[in-house]
Amino acid sequence: MVQTIQAKDLALYEVEEKFNLQRSFDSSSFLEWQENLPSTTETERQWLDQVKADFLSLERYPLHEEVVKMAVLSPLLFFARFFHHPFYPRAEVEVTIAAEDEGAIVQGKVDVLILRQRLWVTVIEPKNKAFSLAKATPQALLYMMSSSAIDKPIFGLVTNGSHFIFIKLLKQSAPQYILSDEFSLYRQDNELYTVLSILRRLGELVTE
Repeated sequence: MVQTIQAKDLALYEVEEKFNLQRSFDSSSFLEWQENLPSTTETERQWLDQVKADFLSLERYPLHEEVVKMAVLSPLLFFARFFHHPFYPRAEVEVTIAAEDEGAIVQGKVDVLILRQRLWVTVIEPKNKAFSLAKATPQALLYMMSSSAIDKPIFGLVTNGSHFIFIKLLKQSAPQYILSDEFSLYRQDNELYTVLSILRRLGELVTE
């Protein structure tokens, strides 16, 4: 009998084992989030300062993930130009992926998925701020593993509204992923500037 598993219930080690997925710690294999980043304008930085201030004000209250989407993700997606052709945002997309030799089907939903034709270019996992990024990363990796792209890198962003981590996944004979450093709204500098620049860079890469 085929077992059905909910993506949200899997721990990172389970995702790695089910899909023979290895984590790389070689920083040179994920230079996309560090090099050749597009600049931001003064107007954009002013808007992002307001986004940060608004979030820090809102976080004094219990935050539903829909509020996180509106307050933080929507401005980032707008300024990254992911609401324009050739990108097509889709929300709450059902994903089903079979684990090799496990007799298991993993199901779940992607909260926000940025698509270019049949290629997943960015997977964004907004999570309630009460959840750590460590709990959201396995779910994001599962969704990225369901992509049909094999010879091209797949990129993702995991955020809980206040913290951000980028993921690069290479789906080859031995799938491998690597994580960026973590960006936080709690630091003195507004790291949304860098988050936006990285999103733009990844958008350039997947449309080249």
